Amino acid sequence: MTSTPGLDVRVEDHVGWIVLDRPRQKNAFTGDMLRAWAEAYRAFQADDQVRAVVVTGTGDAFCAGADLADLGQSRTPLGSRRLMTEHVHPVAMAAEDLAKPLIAAVNGAAVGAGMDMALMCDYRIVSERARFSEGYVRVGLVPGDGGCHYLPRIVGRSRALRLLWTGEFVGADQALAWGLADETCPHDRLAVRAREFAGTLAARPPVAVELIKRAVRAGEHADLRTSLDLIASHQAVVQSTADSAEALAAFAGDRPARYTGE
Repeated sequence: MTSTPGLDVRVEDHVGWIVLDRPRQKNAFTGDMLRAWAEAYRAFQADDQVRAVVVTGTGDAFCAGADLADLGQSRTPLGSRRLMTEHVHPVAMAAEDLAKPLIAAVNGAAVGAGMDMALMCDYRIVSERARFSEGYVRVGLVPGDGGCHYLPRIVGRSRALRLLWTGEFVGADQALAWGLADETCPHDRLAVRAREFAGTLAARPPVAVELIKRAVRAGEHADLRTSLDLIASHQAVVQSTADSAEALAAFAGDRPARYTGE
């Protein structure tokens, strides 16, 4: 897997890793990093050996958002729109297309688009040192990377509006209480816990895991009858796989299952 300056992309034990590695810049992302980030999501989706994905940062920040010195700020409406749609938004769209579990291991401050990058993940494990802020309003901007879409779905409308309107920081404990974080852990155990959780998911039958995620995502926009009809089809597909037979055999034999994704 190819990395780019500021972004380390690798696969270990069926887990894809995307590590933001510009600690002196608080892991603010460049245009090259954005392109590599979106491509990593697409590559992980296409790679049958990858069964879960983790995004994290180095140093004391998860991500401070965009590096404006690299990406710049257009003074024309068309240029500003193109900056969003052609550079920033492809990461969100690639994350949306990723049917495999996507985990954010938030090691520190996640600000602006950096917070949005964590919000687009399925599950957030946060260090006790993590802090979140939708800080756009503090610099006279609106959330440009999906914050207005993701945040209300996670914490509810009123809390989302509070965070979006004020740009205030939320610490790890408050994030957990509001559902912004799914679990917290000591800072020095974050990487271990992320690897452990991703490994647990990677050890499950891959087809079933992917179809569960697809069904949950589809259910957010469908009525009950449509959801049940979809899951009936998913069940038929899953039961036809070799992994389904292996799961039953392993359960009956009281032994660990060995899944191939077939």
